[in-house]
Amino acid sequence: MITRTNPLTARFLASAIALAAFLPGYANADEITVKHAQGETVLPVTPKTVLTFDFATLDTLDTLGVDVAGVPNALLPDYLSKYKSDDYAKVGSLFEPDFEVVNAARPDLIIVAGRSAKQYEALSKIAPTIDLTVAQDDFLNSAEDNARKLGVIFDREEKAEELIEKLNTSVAALRETAKDAGKGLIILTNGGKVSAYGPGSRFGWLHDDLGVIPAVENVQEATHGEAVSFEFLLKTNPDWLFVVDRDSAIGSEGQSAKQTLDNELVAATTAAKEGNIYYADSVRWYLVGGGMTALQAEVDALSKALTPVD
Repeated sequence: MITRTNPLTARFLASAIALAAFLPGYANADEITVKHAQGETVLPVTPKTVLTFDFATLDTLDTLGVDVAGVPNALLPDYLSKYKSDDYAKVGSLFEPDFEVVNAARPDLIIVAGRSAKQYEALSKIAPTIDLTVAQDDFLNSAEDNARKLGVIFDREEKAEELIEKLNTSVAALRETAKDAGKGLIILTNGGKVSAYGPGSRFGWLHDDLGVIPAVENVQEATHGEAVSFEFLLKTNPDWLFVVDRDSAIGSEGQSAKQTLDNELVAATTAAKEGNIYYADSVRWYLVGGGMTALQAEVDALSKALTPVD
């Protein structure tokens, strides 16, 4: 939720107008109060110097046409590769700020979420900071709410609503397709090991929002999933296997997801036999998450994969 207020009371209005000649824009300045994951923050209208530690936010801001001054120094998807340039300050990692760089940028707004949320208090001492962490148990609504907030903050409300409407139309169509696609299991591969995810988890929006029927309901809800064996995959025997390759997402040269799953137990599953192993765009799924461009691309790709071939 966002509210706009004028910071000048009637008591000070006359003197503020007199000062306007010396302080351009001050007399007409509004403020925006933004409710976010860690409280409320008052921002200047349309912040000019913006730093984000969150790739989902960067994705959405880029799509909305909003200039960003600083970004994390981490692996970026191709469609955001321009932010590798030295034109953009590298404000730290996805987890830890480089406080010297942050201070030097003199930001009007800092945005954290998820991995960087623990830095909210420290960064708030430097500049107005908001936390756009997405709720795992209400992923799509939460991501769309963040897009609306950014639309209001940067006067891009109409564009934000266009993106949300397009995404919701695509999601509705995917849910219809997913009803007849059979049961699915989400797994993450990492260094040759496998973790499973279910409804309400980090990747659980596949079930909760997109309508894919879970192959198993009682997977432990955790950020890093529940460690499982290849025997578990065979026993669960999903119609579809949705795979996120963490090594690929973070640029590691470890064992790839396809190498990890290349064994007799996985080959005996219905998903493997029917060619229904979906290898997700791991950077979008694992690093970007709830950005509007990433979400649209993910829904479009899943729709294509799940639609039966005539």
